[in-house]
Amino acid sequence: MDAMAKAEDTSRQTDLPDRDAYDWVARFASGDASQKDIDDLKRWAARDPAHAEAFDRASRAWQTIGTAASETPHPAGAMRVVRPSRRLFIGGALAASAAAATVVAVRPPLDLWPSWSELAADYRTDIGERRQIKLFDNIAVDMNTRTSIAMLSSKSGDDRIELLTGEAVVATPLQSSSALTVVAGGGHIVARRARFNVRRDPASVCVTCIDGETTIERNSARQILTAGQQIVYSDQGVGVTSAADTGTVTAWQGGLMIFKAMPVADVVVEVNRYRRGRIILTNATLGRERFSARFRIENVDQVVHQIEHIFNARVTALPGGIILLG
Repeated sequence: MDAMAKAEDTSRQTDLPDRDAYDWVARFASGDASQKDIDDLKRWAARDPAHAEAFDRASRAWQTIGTAASETPHPAGAMRVVRPSRRLFIGGALAASAAAATVVAVRPPLDLWPSWSELAADYRTDIGERRQIKLFDNIAVDMNTRTSIAMLSSKSGDDRIELLTGEAVVATPLQSSSALTVVAGGGHIVARRARFNVRRDPASVCVTCIDGETTIERNSARQILTAGQQIVYSDQGVGVTSAADTGTVTAWQGGLMIFKAMPVADVVVEVNRYRRGRIILTNATLGRERFSARFRIENVDQVVHQIEHIFNARVTALPGGIILLG
């Protein structure tokens, strides 16, 4: 094989993982991906470490190119939603990945598909799924929707896990002699003979102690929670301890969503966790309105209809489960 042929062959082999990854991302972005697609993706990525890196590059490229193509002005000045073509996506994505110096764990645009860290987790729940698992010395973990947990190596005899995304109720047994540490968002939640709810959102972590005692550690801050207390921490630091309605916090375990005078903007964030696609709030005034209701999680789409009815809101449905609410 001459030098030019070798170069062509090498280029073709190098491009394959990226091209396959862009096909995967396009499939997820279409809104038509199934659990089987996710399982197939994990098997594909397990065959070669380069595949996981390619998937991150493809997600980053889609976020860049998809955002630029998502809003195209009509001649009359109205906005319409369009999808970047596969040819545009793959061509632009190859250029974007070639220019990238490093690979990072990318948060997919609008959370329309799982990030690579979520797919690679030891335990994971899909949209709307709940799952109960047992870890270590009979530690019970009840996982809510879109939750990913990774097992960590033990330190000083204590058991350790990481909450990558989502929410879980963790219960350590009364007879256990060792502590459990949950790593989440740069902080550590340490518990022995306790039960607590921990929720990790993109910008913060909320911990609610249900029974027993839970210790929160982040950087130099250390705070002890007792039953009925809650705390939120983030990159800005550890917040102030407050009283919590533990029944409302853990209502998801019984398949319920409970809103008590909650701003519509926060309601939308909550509902988005339980449905495919994305609800996008387009009216800041509506977002500040207070909403109270109680829904079964399987009836999550009724929340939008209720908000539409109560506040005379405008609802526009788009492909892929995207809803504009304003």
